[in-house]
Amino acid sequence: MRIGIPKEIKTRETRVALTPAAVAQLVQAGHTLMLQSRVGQASGYSDEQYQQAGAQISRQAADVYQFAELLVKVKEPIGQELEMLQAEQILFSFLHLDALPELTTRLCEIGLSAIGFETLQDHGMLPILQPMSQIAGKLALQLGSCWLHSSDDGKGLLLGGLAGVERGRVVVLGGGNAGGAAAELAARMGTEVTVFDNNPLALQRMQQLGDNVSALFAEPQAINETLAQADLLIGAVLRAGAKAPHLVNEAQIKQMQPGTVVIDIAIDQGGCIETVRPTDYEQPTYRLHDVIHAGITNLPAAVGRSASAALSARLLPYVLNIAAGEWEQNSIIRQAINVQSGRIVHPALQ
Repeated sequence: MRIGIPKEIKTRETRVALTPAAVAQLVQAGHTLMLQSRVGQASGYSDEQYQQAGAQISRQAADVYQFAELLVKVKEPIGQELEMLQAEQILFSFLHLDALPELTTRLCEIGLSAIGFETLQDHGMLPILQPMSQIAGKLALQLGSCWLHSSDDGKGLLLGGLAGVERGRVVVLGGGNAGGAAAELAARMGTEVTVFDNNPLALQRMQQLGDNVSALFAEPQAINETLAQADLLIGAVLRAGAKAPHLVNEAQIKQMQPGTVVIDIAIDQGGCIETVRPTDYEQPTYRLHDVIHAGITNLPAAVGRSASAALSARLLPYVLNIAAGEWEQNSIIRQAINVQSGRIVHPALQ
């Protein structure tokens, strides 16, 4: 199969879907690959490395889109990318279509088949989404702790505290991969952490992180009582392929202390905090009701090298299966199809 990997055009997106080592394995399996020039540069992979792995390199994105039967990219297609997609192609990328109805309609009009990274489930796990969620959770804690600094007009708070000084308070909505990673890092920093979830097993895992972690069921009253004292609120609620539910509304945000930081990792799926809107690394934050908000839709792009290596390792087995023409017979991949030949097929979108 002819596989194309175009350069990402989303603002400051540094990730590449496949590393040179993964490309070499696909070439060895008999597939032909074309990559856009400098596709991996921001992640530390040169064109020369991809050429040595057996890939063709083109300077023009249009050449890659024209060449490919299978397009493998990181983020959902935007802008001019949509004009280059073709009906007979398979698109394999993050899609988040339930939060992007206009993109859903456009993909159906094009008539292609689109398989979502975030909807691929393997034995109850989300193998492609998982490492990106873990990275996003850690970055949310790291960035949030910086935005609390006085230099960023935050509270001037050291989250972990020190002897004689009160610890900061972190509230995490969701104890899955993203929320769990944020909570674990926050606990190790010495903050007071409260994690909300409705899964007893997730709550048990969170409680075991340390004596400074409280794991509670996500009851509205309990969330409301905790928010007023929070220094950093991280939203990390996930419903695979579907919109995230709003657990925090604008009235609750108004009651938070000035300089509090709110980060919604679930923003790709519509967000779980009502006042958070999509942002990017050019302008990552904004203030509303004197609360610092961030809704960066590609958080892992800040660590492109690490994120690309993790993503590529998880993607390769599925790319090999799709390229071999077996994807419609593979139950794992079949259930991850969002749009097939221009028709919406995923239950979360119907």
